[in-house]
Amino acid sequence: MRISDLAARAGVTVKAVRYYESQGLLKPEREANGYRTYGDHDVVVVREVKALLSLGLTAEQTYPFIECLRAGNDRADVCPASLTAYRTRIAEVDARIAELSDLRAKLTELLADAESWRKRGSGVPTMETRN
Repeated sequence: MRISDLAARAGVTVKAVRYYESQGLLKPEREANGYRTYGDHDVVVVREVKALLSLGLTAEQTYPFIECLRAGNDRADVCPASLTAYRTRIAEVDARIAELSDLRAKLTELLADAESWRKRGSGVPTMETRN
């Protein structure tokens, strides 16, 4: 199948397919005239990459999943390297949650300080005097 057919079947743009190929995630066959040809397996790969990217993984982080599919597995996430990639992404999400929780706590503290200052009517605090 041609690149436009692959893109349509996988629910992505032709530009996305070209990007996946440039990242080494797709390895199309070449016809004698140089045209790329893709198989049904490539549709599965593109759908998998699209799903993983939507979870915040980078193109590079999808490699273990694609290799798992290329190894003949029905699922891309049953190989040890895929499980490690999931664990890594979960750790990144946990770190971001902690970062956002700290930010929320600081903002809540600043809000409470600002509200109590208005009620007291005291001088104008600066960011340095509040911390």
